[in-house]
Amino acid sequence: MLTTDQKGAIAETAVAHAAIKAGFGVWRPVAEGERYDLILRVGPQLLRVQVKWAPLHGDTVVVRCYSSRRGRDRLIRRRYEAREIDAIAVYCQELDRCFYVAAAICAGRAEIRLRLSPARNNQKSGVNWARDFDLAATLLAQRGAIAQLGERVAGSHEVAGSSPAGSIEEPREAGLFL
Repeated sequence: MLTTDQKGAIAETAVAHAAIKAGFGVWRPVAEGERYDLILRVGPQLLRVQVKWAPLHGDTVVVRCYSSRRGRDRLIRRRYEAREIDAIAVYCQELDRCFYVAAAICAGRAEIRLRLSPARNNQKSGVNWARDFDLAATLLAQRGAIAQLGERVAGSHEVAGSSPAGSIEEPREAGLFL
């Protein structure tokens, strides 16, 4: 059985791997003590991301929106706030998938459940579908990736990027916003 430290390390490396694989910059803070574990570069933005291990419970992925530590007499839980982090990224080992939940969605909640299949009671409103929180897809949408179709001589289409090619540049410097 894995310890909580081992689960955290696995989740952090899985999220970092998924983000790098999708083409995003990933940094780790030098010192401990902040409310975030990674910094992701998405376009010109730097995002403070808390990383969590997310267990599968039935057909939902449980995203915990709080930290826990042992106090003198009891377990102390503290919810994450939008002023402390920009998102929570989670790794679900049972699915071997990473998900990305914006801090605004977590505000005031202890947990979010990401549903993999329809509810048995056929509930449709207020459902957080796991597919809508896929890490790479969510970050790509947030970056505002533009893919335009360019015609080949034969008349078929292929992705050609921005028009003209190279017209969209990444800024050379991006400051961390807090």
